[in-house]
Amino acid sequence: MRVFQGFDELEKIPNPVLTIGTFDGVHLGHQRIIQQLNEEAQKHGGESVLFTFYPHPRMVLFPDSHGLKLLQTQVEKIEKLERMGLQNVIVHPFTKEFSRLTAVEFVRDYLVNKLNVKTIVIGYDHQFGKNREGSLELLKDLGPVYDFNVIEIAAQDIDDVNVSSTKIRNALSTGNIETANLFLGAPFELNGTVIPGKQVGRKIGFPTANMDLGSSVKIIPAAGVYLVRTVLQNRAEYFAMMNIGVNPTVRDTDEVSIEVNLLDFSGNLYGQELQVKALTRLRDELKFNSLEDLKIQLSKDEHTVRNLLLHSNY
Repeated sequence: MRVFQGFDELEKIPNPVLTIGTFDGVHLGHQRIIQQLNEEAQKHGGESVLFTFYPHPRMVLFPDSHGLKLLQTQVEKIEKLERMGLQNVIVHPFTKEFSRLTAVEFVRDYLVNKLNVKTIVIGYDHQFGKNREGSLELLKDLGPVYDFNVIEIAAQDIDDVNVSSTKIRNALSTGNIETANLFLGAPFELNGTVIPGKQVGRKIGFPTANMDLGSSVKIIPAAGVYLVRTVLQNRAEYFAMMNIGVNPTVRDTDEVSIEVNLLDFSGNLYGQELQVKALTRLRDELKFNSLEDLKIQLSKDEHTVRNLLLHSNY
């Protein structure tokens, strides 16, 4: 898959078959669009193209009030798009100036003059351009003028999936990992670097890897203890227990941390890349009267996890 950071990097794409959107999460609805996009590209002897944006438009248009957390970092999104078989991605910088383009200007100046688009695959309710004035009907009107074809993704095809990035964010914010994963079509991921912590877990026999996500806009699920599957340095896989929260038993802070206890692992993880795939939420984060009480609860959590792994298809 080729990734172009704006049109300055753009190379010739033969017979582009295009769709447009932010595609945060690349959830089941997005996957259905990409599947149809790839099929149309093959049918028309062209290549599939996603025209997407970064930063997210809401972050630019409402910088002080958007309150938006993203389901994926840019790296995570690109990796998932590639797994979907997409051939080209254009990541266009979203600016206030760009947002002022009318829908006609966007189609003419970018899709036609710069990309030479031949086919646009679009949802029945998609809106774009200044004040979201662009629509499927406008694209159909402009098609004969600029010599491109418009293929509508039927309402039934989209509505049958009944999923949105907002629904997934809501599920994650309440710790409903199963629903989020169902809508995503895969386990929700956190990717980061292991950094030094206070080493309290090591003292009580449950050493944890403290994760730095390297992103302030990535959504973090609700506080609590989770069963997760991890991938270390893109190679070794381990099941693990993950705690998200403020560690009230040992810390007096509001700063949220992500700590992962890899089962059946020993060694130094500092500086290594860790991928976490959330499978299910075990319980809320709790405050204990002592480290000994915390250790007892962690032993119970591990017993629960090993039972789940023994009797499930994780």
